[in-house]
Amino acid sequence: MYKDIVIIGAGISGIAAGYNLKKSCPKKSFCILEGRSNIGGTWDLFKYPGIRSDSDMHTLGFRFKPWIHDNSIADGPSILSYLNETIDENNLNNNILLNHKVISANWNSKDATWELKVLSNGNEINVKCNFLFLCGGYFSYTKPHMPHFLNQDKFRGKVIHPQFWDENLDYKNKKVAVIGSGATAITIVPEIAKKAKHVVMIQRSPSYVVSRPRVDSINKFLSKFLPQKFTYFLIRWKNILWQSYTFYLARKFPNRIKDRIINLLKDELGDDYDIEKHFTPSYKPWDQRMCLVPDSDLFLAIKEKKVSVATDTIKEFQSDGVMLDSGEKIKAEIIITATGIELNTLNDIKVMIDDQVINAHDHLTYKGMMMSGVPNLALSFGYVNASWTLRADLTCEYVCRLINLMDKKNVSCCTPIDDLDAYGDDKLIDFTSGYIKRGLHMMPKQGNKSPWKNYQNYIKDIFSIRYISIDDTNLKFHNSKD
Repeated sequence: MYKDIVIIGAGISGIAAGYNLKKSCPKKSFCILEGRSNIGGTWDLFKYPGIRSDSDMHTLGFRFKPWIHDNSIADGPSILSYLNETIDENNLNNNILLNHKVISANWNSKDATWELKVLSNGNEINVKCNFLFLCGGYFSYTKPHMPHFLNQDKFRGKVIHPQFWDENLDYKNKKVAVIGSGATAITIVPEIAKKAKHVVMIQRSPSYVVSRPRVDSINKFLSKFLPQKFTYFLIRWKNILWQSYTFYLARKFPNRIKDRIINLLKDELGDDYDIEKHFTPSYKPWDQRMCLVPDSDLFLAIKEKKVSVATDTIKEFQSDGVMLDSGEKIKAEIIITATGIELNTLNDIKVMIDDQVINAHDHLTYKGMMMSGVPNLALSFGYVNASWTLRADLTCEYVCRLINLMDKKNVSCCTPIDDLDAYGDDKLIDFTSGYIKRGLHMMPKQGNKSPWKNYQNYIKDIFSIRYISIDDTNLKFHNSKD
């Protein structure tokens, strides 16, 4: 099978890619290869209680399809329904091939073709294309971060990781311990507490946790008398500008923002609660992603004594719970290890150029979406300081512009030129989160100047991707024989 463009992954990024190709490159053939049996990516993978967005849906939603529901912080099933609607409305069903897992991709310089090996229902098939667009996300679906705890096998109850959730798990009237303090733990804990006897969140160190209304009151007000699309546009830009502004303030005045967050927590939990121990991180705001609490659900569960927090390190598992290094014992019948994800690179595909395997970390990232020295390949990697989809949408627009420019120049190849002067010690993502630290050695490097620098700035990216000419000296346009 041959297609002009092959998209890997039928989640948010892949669906956005399909829409943009149909709109902006209507003469190009393409397919979306999805290794799993359903669309949705993250929103189909995770089944744990309370699964929801940790960004507002006016920015996590697509630019081209308004989010029309009242809840700005949406649950997983609602998001999956939104993605299916997008596919149906844009006739993308025939372009999506489920149960097609790409194992390897080899660029054949002679033919200017990507040669893909794909597992389809247990059979290996070959797919070829001119341009390869990786939209399969940034973390492994099969290998989450699962540290082993001392004497873990002695625990008599159930140990489960949220990424492999058992939907038949009965936690009603059970004592539950949740290990972790990131977005997954913050989501699971108050939801499970509705049925469980008691939930203890065991964290090695605190994260920044902020409350936000599940329903955007301004959106609800404006939607009463303004057209749907216009309201979506206004609320989307309100949230984009607010995210950019607060991120700037956090980096410019970290201590002031930290004090503000802590004071908000005191309003939520009261002066008697030990906020310094349980909710005051050692790092600066936005050195890691903020954890979102919709409608203060976690704080309400703590005040109602349904949830407690233990900030300590784990010494060992015991038959009936967890022993902490302080000597405190947390009794539990179920332990949930919300210990995080593992980054992957290049969608876990073995990528080669003329049968030589490439190591992504040996290459610079070009505008955060291509790699130096690698022809006709783009990858979708969203923002870590804002909604993923904002960057995914821009990346799709850029890829379409690039493909059309290649046609205009009558060339079959486009390769970012490796700039030796741009190499430095900069990391691709300037965050201190554990999953990022563990995976940076696999990721492309960030350069020390534009266009090799990853700015994590939507406003700046809009101008560089949507309005400024993409025909620059850092790109080599050529044919296979050149």
